[in-house]
Formats: sequence, structure tokens, C-alpha cells
Amino acid sequence: MGSLMPALPRLRLPRARGFAWPPFLAYLAVIAVVALVPMMTRKPVLLDLWILVFLAVAQGAAWNVIGGYTGQYSVGHAAYFGMGAYTVMMLLELAQIPPWWGIGLAIINAVLLSVVIGSITFRLRGPYFVLASIAVAEIIRLATLHFKDFTKGAEGILLTGIPPLELSETLTIRFVGKQPFFYVALALAVIVVSVNWLVQHSKLGYYFQAIREDQDAAHSLGINLTVYKSLALAISAAFTAAAGGIWALYVKFIDPNLAFGLGDVSVWMVLICIIGGIGTTVGPVIGAVVLVLLDRTLRNPKWLVALGVLGEESGVVTFIEEKFGNAHQLVYGVLVVLVILFAPEGVLGLLRAGWARLRKRLAPAAAAAPEAP
Repeated sequence: MGSLMPALPRLRLPRARGFAWPPFLAYLAVIAVVALVPMMTRKPVLLDLWILVFLAVAQGAAWNVIGGYTGQYSVGHAAYFGMGAYTVMMLLELAQIPPWWGIGLAIINAVLLSVVIGSITFRLRGPYFVLASIAVAEIIRLATLHFKDFTKGAEGILLTGIPPLELSETLTIRFVGKQPFFYVALALAVIVVSVNWLVQHSKLGYYFQAIREDQDAAHSLGINLTVYKSLALAISAAFTAAAGGIWALYVKFIDPNLAFGLGDVSVWMVLICIIGGIGTTVGPVIGAVVLVLLDRTLRNPKWLVALGVLGEESGVVTFIEEKFGNAHQLVYGVLVVLVILFAPEGVLGLLRAGWARLRKRLAPAAAAAPEAP
């Protein structure tokens, strides 16, 4: 006799995995090796590339919390990035408040903004949520352009200098050159990637992923959709704002189109996760490396000459400048289409599939090998 109780919906959730020392030690080793880069090279072009990669990792991993784990594909994260950039720059230039306090206030502002935006947009689903997130970010960009007396509008804000950070009487950090920004951006990237891992392997992360798989099923199991989606957005917005603040200090100039740009900020974050591997810890790292290298090469291939990879008279540089100089977004679009069609799990999925095939080929050989006497 069948049960009188209706069957509860089933959710596809990842297997619970505990902490493992080998991956953690490998993670620390990679961080330690990367931290030695400024000691091994003084080339500004190389340090600049690393800084941009770290900031891209932070942006992609921050978006991954709401888009990858929770399944809410926001294309309006430029709102939080620009909020971070403008909060830090305006406090520093107009009120002379040091940027380390400014970044903290930027995070608070972004979280409060995410609560407001979430209360509006989380009532919608699917493409309607995507369009609403874009609309809200555009409203903020246009407002920043309009209120010139407060934000300086299209004129933008130019940074005149960053005060030194005095940690003690004998230790002072001066933000001159690229090395301080290298370590600040590296620290942010490590923190955001670590938070991604913690989210993925925690009860909170399972709630997020349950919402991603089936919102109605998650709600029927007692998960408060609004609360957990708002929490995911707040975490994502906080780190996005931190990345925006550090980026603004690094480039030393912002305007509404740069800080709140749809293509260069919001879509950029989404592309990082899609190309690297959405909903994974390592995916945003891989996507950031691929996209930053591709972006830098398409926009200014002469960086390869400065790095010594190509000669000054190389035909490759001339070809890229003539054919792809203003077509970088077109290339990104083609790349996304190819990834969606042939590698829906991103570059990380391709690497995992290749590793699985290699292990499958090596397994019979290992089994057939004679045992040692």
C-alpha cells in the first residue's frame, strides 16, 4: 500500500566533502609562490598584468556567489562596483578620509544598496530578473552623471595622492608604484576565493544551491527564498565594492561610464565565470586569467613587446591592431558562444574531462603492470 504523503521534490545537491589537507597545502603553496613575483621581476607591465588578474579574480568570484551558487544571474553588478569606487574616491578627495576606512564604508554602502535592489528585483525570475538588474545599474549610472555637484558627473574624479598607511612606528606602507597594489589585490583575491570555498562546502552554500536548482522545491522544503537570496547578494555586493574601491585607487581616475559600465564591468564579471566555470571555486580564477590576457592582447598587443615575448617589428602586433583593435567585445561574444556550445562547464570542465580521460587510459596500463617481487 503506497504512502498517503505526497513525495517531496528532490534536489540535486553536491556531496558533502570535508576539509582535506593536500588541496589546502597546495593552495597555500600557490599563494606563496605568487607572492614572490614582485621580488623576481620589476617590470611594470608584468606587475600591472598580475594586479588586473587579481582584481578580475575578485570580481568573478564575488559574482559567483549570487550567480554561480544561487543561480541569480545579475547583470547589474556594476552598481556595487561603482558604489565602491565612488565611495572610496569621494571620501578621499572631498573629505580626506583614508581609503582603508573608505573601503569599509564602501562595503557597508554596497550591502545596504543590495538590500534595496534585492527587495525590488527578487520578486522577478529568469529574464525579468536579469533585465531588472541591468535597469537598476543603469539608473544609478545616469543618476551619477546627472548630480554633478555631488559626483562631478562626466568630469570624473582624479586622485591626487594616497596617504601612507602607518601600521606601527617602524612600519609604514606607501602606495607608490605597483608593488603595494599587487599585495592588496592578491589579498582580496585570496579572501574572495576562500569565501567561495567556504560557501560551497557549508550549510549556507547548500541552501544557495538548492535555490539555484529549483526555487519552488527549495521553498517547499522550508528555505526562505528572499532571505537567502538577499544574503547571497549582500556577500557578492560587499566583495564587488571592495574590488571597485581598490581598482579606483589603482587607476586613480573614475567617471560614471568607467565605474558603472554595463559591458566593461557587469558583463565582464559574468564572462569570467562562464568561461572559467560557473558555480565552482577555481572557475573564476581560470576565467580571470584567460580574459585578462585576451583583453590586454586585443586592446594593446604591444605589451607582449614590452614583456619580450614578441619583437618590436613583429607582424603579429600589427595584425592584432588592424583586425581586432576595436573588436574585443565581438571576440568575447564569439568566445562565449563557443564555450556554451562546446564547453558548458567552462575551461575548468574541459580540464576535468581531459584529466578523467587520461586516468581512464592509464588505469588499464597500471592494472596490467607486473607487481614487484
